[in-house]
Amino acid sequence: MAGSGISSESGSGVSGSGAFRDDENCHKQVSPIRGGGSRNTSPSGRVGSRNTSPSRQKVIKTKPRGLDEETVATFGKVVHPDVQMEDNIWAMLPEDLLNEILARVPPFMIFRLRSVCKRWNLILQDHSFLKFQSRVPSHGPCLLTFWKNSQTPQCSVFSLPLKTWYRIPFNFLPQWAFWLVGSSGGLVCFSGLDGLTFRTLVCNPLTQTWRTLPSMNYDQQRQLIMVVDRTDKSFKVIATSDIYGDRSLPTEVYDSKIDKWTVHQIMPAVNLCSSKMAYCDSRLYLETLSPLGLMMYRLDLGYWEHIPAKFPRSLLDGYLVAGTHKRLFLVGRIGLYSTLQSMRIWELDHAKILWVEISRMPPKYFRALLRLSAERFECFGQDNLICFTSWNQGKGLLYDVDKKVWSWIAGCALQSFNSQVCFYEPRFDASVQ
Repeated sequence: MAGSGISSESGSGVSGSGAFRDDENCHKQVSPIRGGGSRNTSPSGRVGSRNTSPSRQKVIKTKPRGLDEETVATFGKVVHPDVQMEDNIWAMLPEDLLNEILARVPPFMIFRLRSVCKRWNLILQDHSFLKFQSRVPSHGPCLLTFWKNSQTPQCSVFSLPLKTWYRIPFNFLPQWAFWLVGSSGGLVCFSGLDGLTFRTLVCNPLTQTWRTLPSMNYDQQRQLIMVVDRTDKSFKVIATSDIYGDRSLPTEVYDSKIDKWTVHQIMPAVNLCSSKMAYCDSRLYLETLSPLGLMMYRLDLGYWEHIPAKFPRSLLDGYLVAGTHKRLFLVGRIGLYSTLQSMRIWELDHAKILWVEISRMPPKYFRALLRLSAERFECFGQDNLICFTSWNQGKGLLYDVDKKVWSWIAGCALQSFNSQVCFYEPRFDASVQ
């Protein structure tokens, strides 16, 4: 591995050359997916100590220590004949054209290319390359799994287009008791306890830069969700209304452009189904039992509103999943715990305020994913892709809403029962500032 880097909150380090590389000794067959979704699965208990750290934290840059590719036996490597490259042609390639080409290379392949020459080794520090990379479309979604093994953070990413697992070192983060909140626009959000203080941080796993957010106005353990706006290169973190002791806490929103939490409306008194949330079209949705339906938070206006969208009959457990183009999905099992159930997907008709069934999981997939009627599962989505993970069976199933195609996620990264999973879009240009 490359040499160590700086990871203190009071300073920053510059990534060195050849920091990420493939490790031949780490190739192995990996176990199936298990664990939670992208929602906040924080430990029980709430802590009241306030964060007394400065309101503005410097961006911490650490030297990446290695990117290990984990080969999966299911996907054989396609062997292509060697192509002779004309050295004199590539050596004369204009800088802007070279950046244009490299910006279209899948992010995980960039680290292999950095060993070609000194010029390419410094590519991630080149502002021109990052500018080109910000213009190209995404190379496709990935699944990010995060867990702790003997108190050491572990992270693996499955590239859906490449059908390959990559291990990302996560020892650049501070030694907090933190958990995965979620991912958006190439950034990953964590929250946790630094001693007795509730903290929130945002990082870019590829560049291994991270920053601690300032303390909230009501600094208690909260349910969080992060959203990234790539247009103005900013992000927001929403802390939903919550009950602490005998009082209700207001909704707070962190804006990276002003580096500040602002206090918004307290959610009206409702009986929530769970802490599962979905962010769609500048709106945050939560399921409610009383009154029955959804609570919707308008981020642009800063207030809560109740949506009387009744849930389908015999719904055992439901997950809200955000899709593209204002689409909001509800995923859940239908039936009784003593009888055979089925997994179904509904879409919210915003005009009629009605859930419309759009798909059912085929019985063979349902039986393989959930053998027992009371078995727990997690569900999360991105870009009209919905991922199912089974806690007990250790399997992952993907559904493409647009193509109406079901497919198993072959192989999985090494992880434990307490792993957490979310969709992730790897981007070098995603900044934590």
